[in-house]
Amino acid sequence: MTTDPGRKPGEDEMPKQKSKRALRKRVRLTGTGRLRRYHAYKSHILTKKHPKRKRRLRKPALVSHADERRLKRLLMV
Repeated sequence: MTTDPGRKPGEDEMPKQKSKRALRKRVRLTGTGRLRRYHAYKSHILTKKHPKRKRRLRKPALVSHADERRLKRLLMV
């Protein structure tokens, strides 16, 4: 805090950090601390995809270890 009478309280402080809200909507934290995501390529042009492939795409997957640290930093977890 400053003692300058011309400044409002909190004006000289840094703004709060914000998490990436778009990523927050696409990824969920599991109980063990991993990140759960959903598969891509399931929204359109489904006629040429085999039923087994579409079935596999329905199920959630875990984010790979290579990306997990970076995504957690964006989520501020």
